[in-house]
Amino acid sequence: MSQTYDVILKGGTVVNQDGEGIRDVAIRGGRIVGLGQFDSSEAGETIDCTGLHVLPGVIDSQVHFREPGLDHKEDLESGSRAAAMGGVTAVFEMPNTNPLTTTAETLADKVKRGHHRMHCDFAFWVGGTRDNVKDIPELERLPGAAGIKVFMGSSTGDLLVEDDAGVKAILSTTRRRAAFHSEDEFRLRERKGEQIANDPRSHPVWRDEIAALQCTERLVRIAREAGAKIHILHLSTAEEVDFLIDHKDVASIEVTPHHLTLTDEAYTRLGTLVQMNPPVRAPRHKDRLWWGLEQGILDIFGSDHAPHLLEEKQKPYPASPSGMTGVQTLVPIMLDHVNAGRLSLARFVDMTSAGPARLFQTARKGRIAVGYDADFTVVDMKKRQTITNDWIASKCGWTPYDGKEVTGWPVGTIVRGQRVMWDAELTTPSRGEAVLFQDGLPRN
Repeated sequence: MSQTYDVILKGGTVVNQDGEGIRDVAIRGGRIVGLGQFDSSEAGETIDCTGLHVLPGVIDSQVHFREPGLDHKEDLESGSRAAAMGGVTAVFEMPNTNPLTTTAETLADKVKRGHHRMHCDFAFWVGGTRDNVKDIPELERLPGAAGIKVFMGSSTGDLLVEDDAGVKAILSTTRRRAAFHSEDEFRLRERKGEQIANDPRSHPVWRDEIAALQCTERLVRIAREAGAKIHILHLSTAEEVDFLIDHKDVASIEVTPHHLTLTDEAYTRLGTLVQMNPPVRAPRHKDRLWWGLEQGILDIFGSDHAPHLLEEKQKPYPASPSGMTGVQTLVPIMLDHVNAGRLSLARFVDMTSAGPARLFQTARKGRIAVGYDADFTVVDMKKRQTITNDWIASKCGWTPYDGKEVTGWPVGTIVRGQRVMWDAELTTPSRGEAVLFQDGLPRN
């Protein structure tokens, strides 16, 4: 007798557009084909989700997997393995690799590298530069392209576009939502003397809140002039939250778990391990970010996973590079906040799946609904676990949350109906594919 379904997720608490409820999910051909109650005999495989929550697959729309060119820190396989171990089903990877992802050829190379080698699905941001402005309308819609990413600060060489004219030229050609690292490069250059050797506590003094606010104010003004949609990455200041209240018609906002969890006391405790751009700041900034999240001003979570080897991070400041791991800890850190009452599980789902799908117009991802890809993050909301360096699957093998106990843990990662991770073990060979977008060019 032939089976009606390939897989049934049985007895879990499904969280989707209808709210929360215990129901089964039927899967066939990598897509969701039914929600309700189904007999296990109807499927080739049944996954018992009793006592677990079945969430739409988490999308992390800001990761740096370092390939090609910096593969000693991370590569597409290892970074996606960390994502899968942390319950993340799709990632959007950043363009500051070597070579830079700024052409159709370099984008196609990354897509080829990732296909059936990455453990989760993927897309790649294309760097917007002065040299590729004329090509942006095509580049941002190519298969595997998440959109255009622009660095207005904290970058070097061809990826840095710090001036208004350069940014306006890019935004005048984009049709999709462009993403920005918003720190004012001119102020950063002026204040470089604020760096104190061997003292990472001076990092947020150098890269202060004014540098962030000034750049965001400029960016919003340019976006309005160009009639463009923008996405501000890793918001870090109270001042930006208050400013952006009046500009939600043009600007969407990402916030990271580390800016919601850590404050500047961490520099004393962890030193350069928490050195990030933009920096972790004083508690008042974290508090205002939480207020912005509670008020619905912030749109999505992103990890800004940016790994460096421990020996690189342990160089004396400011020779130490900025960036830390995050893709594997996004889900447990934020579920711990859910259990602490800082946000609801429904809000977590909106910030990690429905939100990214809405902002970036993914096709068939972001919801548990018939016709959508069978992507699920299966979590145990009651499980208490300690995050350790040993658990980190990234090549660099460390996390700033080493030793932190959390409540709420990812126990399963299912990508297009395939159980990729279950109970802390990879269970399926890597079969990651490029995310499809509603406004992308059709595939041949």
